[in-house]
Amino acid sequence: MDLEKLPKQQTLEMRKRLIGQSCRLFYSDNPVKIVRARGQYLFDESGERYLDCISNVQHVGHCHPSITKAAAEQMDILNTNSRFLHDNIVLYAERLAASLPKNLSVFYFVNSGSEANDLALRLAQQYTQHEDVIVLDHAYHGHLKSLIDISPYKFRKLTGQKEWVHVAPLPDTYHGTFREDHPNPGQAYADTVRDLIEQVHRKGRKISSFFAESLPSVGGQVIFPQGYFPLVAEYVRSAGGVFVADEVQTGFGRVGSHFWAFQLQGEDFCPDIVTMGKPMGNGHPLACVATTAEIAGAFTANGVEYFNTFGGNPVSCAIGLAVLEVIEKEDLKGNAKRVGAHLKELLKKLQTQHLVIGDVSMEDAELVVQRMDSILKEMEANILQ
Repeated sequence: MDLEKLPKQQTLEMRKRLIGQSCRLFYSDNPVKIVRARGQYLFDESGERYLDCISNVQHVGHCHPSITKAAAEQMDILNTNSRFLHDNIVLYAERLAASLPKNLSVFYFVNSGSEANDLALRLAQQYTQHEDVIVLDHAYHGHLKSLIDISPYKFRKLTGQKEWVHVAPLPDTYHGTFREDHPNPGQAYADTVRDLIEQVHRKGRKISSFFAESLPSVGGQVIFPQGYFPLVAEYVRSAGGVFVADEVQTGFGRVGSHFWAFQLQGEDFCPDIVTMGKPMGNGHPLACVATTAEIAGAFTANGVEYFNTFGGNPVSCAIGLAVLEVIEKEDLKGNAKRVGAHLKELLKKLQTQHLVIGDVSMEDAELVVQRMDSILKEMEANILQ
């Protein structure tokens, strides 16, 4: 059956009947039926073109020819699981390692950011032999049960907070307790984590990890104050825990000035575990956990094999390698920096015209756009009309 030729209303009726209703559609009152895409554009069944400002996984543009070529060529040769020896997984891991601090030298490939964060939680708890986790208020780390438990954005609507989960204030210098006029907001917010650790210890519990997105996504694209991550890492490590940087949304050059958003906290800062996902496969299900040899060794020492059927398969890794090539060849990190700065300037102009705009919170590109100057030209024309 050619689904593109189903009348839109029939497609909608079938979806309502066959797909769980908690799986919601964009624009639910009048859903857009998308049948193809190219670059920054989506096209509906009537050929109407839309500028895609919603999708956050097509990191180098929809249907980029280099990505589709790499996927098709590898699919035509071999796709199998990672327990067979194959070049792609090690070549891809080597390329990722080159972008990270040297201590992050061991990789586990999975299929989604949720899987990556679940594995990071397992790594942290196995290494430390502690259970408790500190997370930031409003955080969202994935849809698995283990991650709902450490995501205030979700658990407050469901079963509530577990006794082994502890919520620290979001270090927001615009809305939060310590604001831009504070002499050292990074220290002040980090000290709230130190105080929380002390509270946990008084209860006779131990910290396994501190989980944080390098730039909170659901939490509002908050730019953390300088010094916050290094101080938190110092407090957490002193308590026997590890620092986990969730880069599922923010990695691969999206902040423009750096390849990883945690690097905004200083070139010398290195998490103990980094998770990555959405942008790395350009829409293909591909995700990863990077960690130290010491943490990986403790995970191996438990005697239980870790096996992921599809994680790190030859096709996924071929796609991942192709994405890295496009990012480099098309200077997408530099483009994100330039285009993001231009967009920030436009929004700052709007801020002077509208009192309702209290702050323009962006760090270079800061996840608003990744590429295509045409996006900004169209946005500028629409905004300034």
